[in-house]
Amino acid sequence: MNFDVLVEPLAKEDIQQAIIFYEERKEGLGKESELELHHYFKILETNPFFQIKYDSVHCLPLKKFPFMIHFTLNEEYRKVIVRAVFHTSRNPQEWGTR
Repeated sequence: MNFDVLVEPLAKEDIQQAIIFYEERKEGLGKESELELHHYFKILETNPFFQIKYDSVHCLPLKKFPFMIHFTLNEEYRKVIVRAVFHTSRNPQEWGTR
């Protein structure tokens, strides 16, 4: 049975900012980054058991774009909760202060 992937509002803002950033750099690149991110959300539906990086937060890096998906799991209810989508140069602890 698959997991449901839920994206928190602040993580949605992270995603939207990244899409806008890449689209401003090159037409179509924002869409490409969005498609890659959704590809990884599909992976999380079937296999969310990636390494825990800190506290109870798992991290999954994207391959083409320098971003990492920060998420927690609720195994009992089979939920993946996306907490942040941060550029890899940012301190991952920042999402906890929002």
